[in-house]
Amino acid sequence: MSLQASLDNLTGTNITGRSHPVSKIHKPTSTSEVQQLVLQSRQNKSPLYPISCGLNWGYGSASPATAGCALVDLSGMNRILNADKISISNPIAVVEAGVTQGQLYDFLQSHCPELTFNVTGSARGTSLIGNALDRGVGYFGPRKDDLFGLEVVCGSGQIIKTGFRRLGEESPLAHSHPFGLGPMLDGLFFQGNFGIVTSACFRLMPRRPKEVAVSLALRDSSNLGLFIDELGRLKREGLMTSVTHIANKARSQASMMYGMTSYLKEFCHFNNTDALIEAEKALHVVAPNEWTSLGAITGNRGQVAAAIKEIKQRMKRIARVSIITDGLLDFGYIVMHNLRFLPFARANAAAISAIRPLHALALGVPTDVAIENLLWKYDRTDLKATQLDQSNCGLMFISPALPPDGKVVVRLIEGMKQLAARYDHILYMTINIETATSFVAIINILFDRNQVTQVDNAHRCADELLDYIHTQGLEIYRARADVMRDIISRDPSYWQSINSIKSTFDPDNIISPGRYNIN
Repeated sequence: MSLQASLDNLTGTNITGRSHPVSKIHKPTSTSEVQQLVLQSRQNKSPLYPISCGLNWGYGSASPATAGCALVDLSGMNRILNADKISISNPIAVVEAGVTQGQLYDFLQSHCPELTFNVTGSARGTSLIGNALDRGVGYFGPRKDDLFGLEVVCGSGQIIKTGFRRLGEESPLAHSHPFGLGPMLDGLFFQGNFGIVTSACFRLMPRRPKEVAVSLALRDSSNLGLFIDELGRLKREGLMTSVTHIANKARSQASMMYGMTSYLKEFCHFNNTDALIEAEKALHVVAPNEWTSLGAITGNRGQVAAAIKEIKQRMKRIARVSIITDGLLDFGYIVMHNLRFLPFARANAAAISAIRPLHALALGVPTDVAIENLLWKYDRTDLKATQLDQSNCGLMFISPALPPDGKVVVRLIEGMKQLAARYDHILYMTINIETATSFVAIINILFDRNQVTQVDNAHRCADELLDYIHTQGLEIYRARADVMRDIISRDPSYWQSINSIKSTFDPDNIISPGRYNIN
């Protein structure tokens, strides 16, 4: 079944196991159609829930935060509006809401390969605008920083263009100057429900002469706090130019299993069962560390060489430093593949096969590998990545914002691990050094969504994890649709202030009621 067919038959189901059905599905293909839809909905007092592509996995996918909404599927609005003007001297793509990261990557490869952009670890078919508006994190930084110059159909039916896009699309400032004049309205529409964003300016970036990925494997997990602090310093000093992703063993090994078993079946002629056993044994050889980081260094040859030297000098005491390039991966694969009759070589060839797409992510190449791993785990490799919600995979994210303090981070994740263990859950964790002063953690639990007891258990666990985060004086940076009421109830006066702003842009509360706002 295609993604479109899935939406046609949508009843609100998604991989969190909690959802609200939708009343109908609208599929506009232009801003004027969206405006007419909003005006009609104001008259009918019928709420709308816009989605870009509906692939907000682990946070609610296409499910509204409240019942009774009509879905506004913007995936048909998938044009790159300034396609003929994008160049190394004009590194901005003006994209509609349905443009995906795979679509933009393919376009740039064909028309301007000197440019790249901030990709996420999710699938190629995920929306650029949808992820950025929910403040997702890419491999080069926060996705919110990529977006400006929004075109928004407000709940009132008014069309607003933020920044200098209000001067008209032909203005030299429209797609270049991100701030405009006067108060910046852009931020209101990030994790906001005041209107429907139909297009935006999306920042691109030039490829640097030299790009390498850097992996650091922490030797002793008791040094995790120090490891986090040192990686934070590397970010602040500009030595690590990308976001540094610090994954626990559960995350690292899970991200490699599908690639490794595929290699073992295709090239070593293992059956499914033996491939799985062999891959698990191989992981103990090639990925034994409890914590491993991945980031990128870019620049000219001299800058990269100097950064590598400094990073090795600082980190060698506590971590094994590995420099990863396409050339090294190609050479290592050829050698190990030819010697695959030896267990050690076979393990490394399988690992390199699995690592390649993950390495590419750090350098700006989107891939479906993360979703393919989930489909493989739940025995649904017959599905495409965009069809994850049709599998029995259960997935929920609990994603705290973190201070740049290793001790605080370690205390939080240890407490969360202990709590999850009481529910028999393993936490799949990645700590992202997102900016020089802020970290986030992307933490998920997995369960079989076809088992009612597992769904209930998983939600009880997720609720307690959220409560625990709050007891530590912290908050999540991105919320699932099913926890909005709990989030609002913790600070009603703040959210009442947000709601008073909504009344200006959406006086009848028809846009995404209950989503990052009072219902």
